[in-house]
Parts: sequence; structure tokens; C-alpha cells
Amino acid sequence: MSRSVRTRPEASGQALSEAYDTALLDLDGVVYAGGNAIAHAVESLATARKGGMRLAYVTNNALRTPDTVAGHLTELGIPTGAEDVITSAQAVARLISEQVPQGARVLVIGGEGLRVALRERGLVPVESADDDPAAVVQGFGGPDLPWGRFAEASYAVARGVPWFASNTDLTIPSGRGIAPGNGAAVEVVRIATGAEPQVAGKPLPPMHRETILRTGAQRPLVVGDRLDTDIEGAFNGEVDSLLVLTGVTDGAQLLAAPPQHRPTYVDADLRGMLGGQPDVVETSEGGFRCGGWTATAGADRLELDGEGEALDGLRALCAAAWTAAGEGVCELDGEKALARLGL
Repeated sequence: MSRSVRTRPEASGQALSEAYDTALLDLDGVVYAGGNAIAHAVESLATARKGGMRLAYVTNNALRTPDTVAGHLTELGIPTGAEDVITSAQAVARLISEQVPQGARVLVIGGEGLRVALRERGLVPVESADDDPAAVVQGFGGPDLPWGRFAEASYAVARGVPWFASNTDLTIPSGRGIAPGNGAAVEVVRIATGAEPQVAGKPLPPMHRETILRTGAQRPLVVGDRLDTDIEGAFNGEVDSLLVLTGVTDGAQLLAAPPQHRPTYVDADLRGMLGGQPDVVETSEGGFRCGGWTATAGADRLELDGEGEALDGLRALCAAAWTAAGEGVCELDGEKALARLGL
């Protein structure tokens, strides 16, 4: 992927599952939601795998172990081994192992996923700031994590012990709505100490490096539903990305995306991996055409004319919005155009 400013979704004459050797798939909002498989996910992934594409599941959730995640996916009908799962716990454990001696103690504020990842790197998880830790690591610990764990982290960090975080996602989706994520917990320790952690998870480079090291991908495609983690992570790793509209990102957020949040491709769901992607071309009048739709940037709003597949209209609108915004954020009103597409 070029570092030049993306002004339109790209085309692909090949199916994406053929053009790329490995799919680096986010989980929640892409493969499943609330623990249940998203429509078309199971069949689409099976077809991509049968065609020779490697599937790797990349998650910022440091609570669950790779074995647990793989078991859940297998139960959903997506056969998965632990080696196919890459977590932010693994990425942060590698980051710590590069800065402290083998066998060092690490104060863990989080769940079993962190402990397993640290042991894999030859580090020793401990529970107290009084255990003489060489580092503190903080990852999502679930809703039952005691408040006192944040105090243990704060005591150690205030003494100058290096502080690491698996990720800083402020929120996570749950079956009952949006809940505080690890980033909210990190803020507690930041407020208490004034310190800043080293962060490993998406969208930062340590997570991308961990994924490439574990998969050996030569032509990876990041597949996600979040602009600020999945798509920005692909941007930082200089690889291509597919945004699917089955999770948190809606059409308005996509049109207003700054350069680092603009995906290479856009599709409705994981079926987008199995086909090519259409051309978005500039018209002689300065608009952009995709399929049966033409989009233009007016003085204060985005205009859309034509008919056909709603996704083609969205791709054309992206081109008009991103071109108008350049390196900034599009502030043109696209509500009426999106409503016409049902997005």
C-alpha cells in the first residue's frame, strides 16, 4: 500500500482471497457479534480457506487465550487452531521480553491470556507490587477484575517500574451494549501516576509485527470493522485492508475518515473476500462513478445520482468525500446521499 493519500477505494480484478495469501481478521464485528457468527461469515471463510488463503484471527482482547478463542471459533463452525489466533497479550509479552531479562517477574493486571503469553516468553507472572516486578503489564481483565488490581499497578508504576498495556481500546461491545475496555482501565492508572504505558495492540506496530512473525504472511490483507484499530493498523503496517460494514463503522464515519483510516476496499460482509472489487473512476465533470452511481462534492454537501448496488454508491461517495478532504476530514453533509443508499 502506498503512503500517498488515498482518495478512493481501489479496484481488484481478482478475488481478494486469491490476490492475498493471508487474511488477518478481526473477530468481534467481523466474524462474530455477541458470541454468535455474523451472517455469511462461516461459509465465506470456509470458501476462502478451501481456495488456499490462510486465515489468521487477530484480536486486541488480551483476556482469552488463543486456545479459548480457537475453541469458540471451532464451535461456530470455523475450524481453528491456537496457532491461527494472535492476541495483543502475545504482542505485549514479546515487547516486554525484549526489554527485561529472561525469567524476570512481571506484575499482571488482567486475565489468563496475559499470564499464558508471558510464560510463553519465559517471564514469570506475579500478583503484587511487592514481588519486585521488572515490569507491569495491563490487559483487559473482564467485568470482575477487582479495583485493588489498579492500586497494585499504580504502586509499582509510581516507583518507576516500566509499564506496558496490551491495548488502549476505551470501549468493547457486549451483549448488553457498550462496556468499558482496557483503555478505560489504563486511564485509571495513568490518572493515579501521571505515567504513560508502552502499548502493543492495534493500531500500533508491535501488533502488526507479532501477526506477521506468527503467520509468515507475504501478501496480507487486514479485514476489520473499526477504522481506528483495524484500518489504522493496516495503514501503520503499510498493508492493504478490507472494511466490512458488519460492526461499528457506518457510512458517515467512513466518508469522514482521515487518510490513516481509509481502507483499501469496502464491502458489506466477509463475502467481499470472495470476489473482486469494482473500479471507481473520475468523470469528465469532476465527479466519481462506480457501477450505476455518480457522486460529486458540492459546495456544502455530497450529491449522488443514479441507481444500482448500494455499495457502489458508497464507494463513489467515498471517492468524492476523500478527494474533497485531501489530507483532512470531509465536512460536507452526506446524510441525504447515504439515506438514499439505505446506509
